[in-house]
Amino acid sequence: MTDIIHDQQQQAFLCVVDGHEARLRYRLLDQHQVDAYSTFVPGELRGQGLADKLARALFDWCQAQGLEIVPSCSYIETWLRRHGG
Repeated sequence: MTDIIHDQQQQAFLCVVDGHEARLRYRLLDQHQVDAYSTFVPGELRGQGLADKLARALFDWCQAQGLEIVPSCSYIETWLRRHGG
């Protein structure tokens, strides 16, 4: 399994594989909402489901914190529709 790191200081979920970094960036809008604004997986890592794993990590964290996700990233918007978020 690929480890996802939550860097709260940088407001990002990260995954490093073979020196390449996939990341999902977010920003807190207020005490109740998070804007997921960028998901990036380098070409070398595509097709491994990393964007899905990053989105799941964000979703699980937001649920645990009682935060609503407001997606301005099209990938996260689509992911939330598919997964009932």
